Amino acid sequence: MTAFAELVHRTEALLARGGRVLGIAGPPGSGKSTLAERLVDHFGARAELLPMDGFHFAQEELLRSGSAHRKGAPDTFDVAGYVATLTRVRARAHDVLAPRFHRDIEEPVAGAIRISVACELVVTEGNYLLLPTHGWRAVAPLLDECWFLRPDDDVRIARLVARHEAHGRSPADARAWVRDVDEPNARLVAAHPGPAHLVVDPG
Repeated sequence: MTAFAELVHRTEALLARGGRVLGIAGPPGSGKSTLAERLVDHFGARAELLPMDGFHFAQEELLRSGSAHRKGAPDTFDVAGYVATLTRVRARAHDVLAPRFHRDIEEPVAGAIRISVACELVVTEGNYLLLPTHGWRAVAPLLDECWFLRPDDDVRIARLVARHEAHGRSPADARAWVRDVDEPNARLVAAHPGPAHLVVDPG
């Protein structure tokens, strides 16, 4: 297991050399959000979180495109909007407003996150930060550093099932969603772990 203190030290080194945008990638259920939130909490007012999940297409668009049954796949996100937002964050010309995904309504909410010009560290996390297809190839060059989380699969799958149950799915439906939607995405992400600067064992 990679020690949190080691990751904090690496983040401080990133800031010391002038970096600002840290990406955390990995398959569904790998602990990306937990680690990203922990880092942002550690750095306090100096840091802001920019989750990739905020760029989910709205359910209305997924229904229109016939993609609602596989929500979370690479092409069910506004990758162009995500890339544009990261580009504006890097430019640091003004504060940037970004969407946040709200799990209680299963929809993104526009303008829910403000990335201040004064913010020293922006942590962005998501499944597809290192994916070389579906327009995601443009993300990696916008990250000053990117880590890839590689957890135990049994732990990851159990975490996903529990998450889906917590958001209203029956145990059977939760397992079916993990099998039919999350795991194909996980295999895709696992096949493209680079160019990560660090592979993290989240324990």
